[in-house]
This record gives sequence, C-alpha cells and structure tokens, in this order.
Amino acid sequence: MKIETLAIHGASLTVYLRDAEEVMPMAQARPLVLVVPGGGYSHVSPREGDPVAVRFLAAGYHAAVLRYSVGEQAQNYLPLKQIDGALAALRAHADEWHILPDKIAACGFSAGAHLALSSAVLALPGQASWQERQRPNALILSYPVVTAGPFAHRGSFEALSGSAGLASHLAFGLEDKVGPDTPPVFLWHTMDDNTVPVENSLLLLSALRRAGVPCEAHLFPHGVHGLSVCTAEVNTPQPHAAHWFALAAEWLGEVFDWKLGIA
Repeated sequence: MKIETLAIHGASLTVYLRDAEEVMPMAQARPLVLVVPGGGYSHVSPREGDPVAVRFLAAGYHAAVLRYSVGEQAQNYLPLKQIDGALAALRAHADEWHILPDKIAACGFSAGAHLALSSAVLALPGQASWQERQRPNALILSYPVVTAGPFAHRGSFEALSGSAGLASHLAFGLEDKVGPDTPPVFLWHTMDDNTVPVENSLLLLSALRRAGVPCEAHLFPHGVHGLSVCTAEVNTPQPHAAHWFALAAEWLGEVFDWKLGIA
C-alpha cells in the first residue's frame, strides 16, 4: 500500500492506495471512498477518519481522509471549496494512482456528512449550480447534519455562517436542494441520537424520494451520536448498529458494480 498526502486550500488529504498487482488483474484500478469525518465544524474527529478508511481498504477500495477547515476558518464556504479540490485532485491523479475516476464515493459523518452532501447539491457563491464543481459519484451519509430548520444542529450552521442568526443558516440547509441529479445515497442514523436528531435523515429521505434519487436507508433503535464504526476501538461499541458498514459496502458494490472485496 502507498500513502500520499496533499494540501488542498488549507485542508489535508491523506490518500491510501492499494497496490496494483499483476497477479490480481481484476483490481488494477479501483474505486475510491473519500472519508469526511464529523465534528460540528468545530473540529475533525479522528474517530471517524482512519478507522473508517481501513475498513474500506479491507473491502477492496482505495480510501482517502479529508481533514478540512473548522471553527472560524469554516466560513466563506472554505470546507466546500476544499472537498471540491480534493475530488478534483483525486481525479487528476486517477491514472497515476489507479483510481476509477467515475467511481468515487464520499462517506461523511455528522457535519462531515453535511459537507459530503453539500459537495453534491450546493453551489458556491457566484456559480449557477453545483454543475460547475466536482461531485462524488455516490454518497454514504452517517447520522448527517442536514436541516437548518427546527431540528438543526445549530452549532454547525453557526460555524458555517459565522452568525447565530437563523436566517443566515438557511443557505446551508440541504433538504431543499436535493434534485433528480443527486448521486445515489446510503443513509443511516439512530433513533435516539440526541445531538443530531433523526429528523435530519427523515427530512433528507423524503427529499430524495420526491426527487427520485436512488437511496437505501437504515434506522437503528439505539446508539449515541458519533458511533463511527461502532467498535471498542472508537469507544462506541454498538454491535447491532455496526452492521451499517457491511450494508453500506454491499450497497456501494452494487452501485459501482464492484464486488471484489468482502465488507
């Protein structure tokens, strides 16, 4: 395996590349999963970075982890510019790194899921639409921050807008920006998440269904916010909710027609 590190508009992109071996001719080039950790746009959680990337590597994918700007640096759409630059860089290096450029998924957690979804549906100021930017080809969204309405994770929107004013948060709400061209989505949440209410996922699921976007969704009855891969390693062992990863890997294999690995 080879590891590459790139600086993207102030963000750090760590890329984990499986070796291209002649004895494995079906895996000379591979899809890639871009992992986007959460942290409420106040920090980037290490629990939702490398532990997730390792799982996708074992499932047969290349993987990358984006550590984007947070706090006051999250304003002016900088995280969105950073994920856009990360996707562009991965596709620019596709031949060299044996990446299938049309099979790049973004796997985000909490605020990182908001950023991953934003990369697919949110236009930057001055752009007519998201079509002027890079986008992932599929989305895996774990307990995502979505809505700027009554069920909002308010801290995320305050960090992005630099304001406590609710009106300024609406530009970053996402359920009303989903359209028929949104990439396929895998979505999971826990019903008793007290930090980012499950209504965020329910609102998104309704929007995806109305737009006709292919989607798979799983709601687990129990689990605190920030479960990551639901193991003791990340300090949130939750055996039942841990099934999300195998389900997501199977779903992504079907979406990308990539079924060499085992979740």
